[in-house]
Amino acid sequence: MEFSWFSLIMHWIVSALALAVTAAIIPGFRIRGFGTALIAVVLIGLANQFVWPILVFLTLPITILTLGLFLLVVNAMILKLCAAFLKDFEITSWISAIIGAVVLSFTSSFLHWVFI
Repeated sequence: MEFSWFSLIMHWIVSALALAVTAAIIPGFRIRGFGTALIAVVLIGLANQFVWPILVFLTLPITILTLGLFLLVVNAMILKLCAAFLKDFEITSWISAIIGAVVLSFTSSFLHWVFI
């Protein structure tokens, strides 16, 4: 498979759109503007690349005990971490983060299926 800048940019925009839709649906999950969503998606991608594997390793026993459901909390941790670094990205509670992680996953999958 050949690298394509167009494909990368399309994935970036669709992911930002999914984050904006999630913020519109979930109370306590706020993004102020599409530009912030674009920046947040980059930050979330970097956190998923470097922080997520460490969190999964550290929480492996509880993840096994919950048959993988704790990974929802790990995803919520990543979202809360990224929200802590961006001024215009706010997640007010852990419940919003967990529900937002689930909704973001479904929304992102659906939008990528539709547009890409």
